[in-house]
Amino acid sequence: MSAANSHTSKSASANRSLELVTSRTSLDAVDRRIIELLQRDGRRPYGAIADEVGLSEAGVRRRVQRMRDAGVMQIVAITDPLQLGYGREALIGIRVHGDVRTVADRVAAIEEANYVVMTAGSFDLIAEVIAVDDDALVHLLNDSIRSIPGVTEVETFLYLKLAKQTYAWGAK
Repeated sequence: MSAANSHTSKSASANRSLELVTSRTSLDAVDRRIIELLQRDGRRPYGAIADEVGLSEAGVRRRVQRMRDAGVMQIVAITDPLQLGYGREALIGIRVHGDVRTVADRVAAIEEANYVVMTAGSFDLIAEVIAVDDDALVHLLNDSIRSIPGVTEVETFLYLKLAKQTYAWGAK
């Protein structure tokens, strides 16, 4: 990477960080209530939300779009992997030698990885993955993750039973 590209990349990263800090601090009680209502039902009509928060439908639409554009929230369908034919879910702890960001980008590019974070602690990265079955998980671990340059150790935590999953924390 050239020095100019490195500087541009660092500037873009700093701008994203600044945008995230700005968006976090600029949410008011109405924004948080809109988020709460959409977390209960992502298909709830803006007119119904407007009635509850005391804004016009257009006002709600603008606020939702502003929060989506800022990366504060997404409106997505949440699926049950088991219902979609995925028989194995796992959390994977990954230790890295070298640039963790490069390895994180490579892991994030793997289709089966649905959550990838850089961490402080005994693992450099943690990734959540889904696979059709155990054979697919072995292939994912050996051929996709362990083959990434810089990966030194992988520890897999198989999900046996989901005890709790919630998305309501965003409105607090």
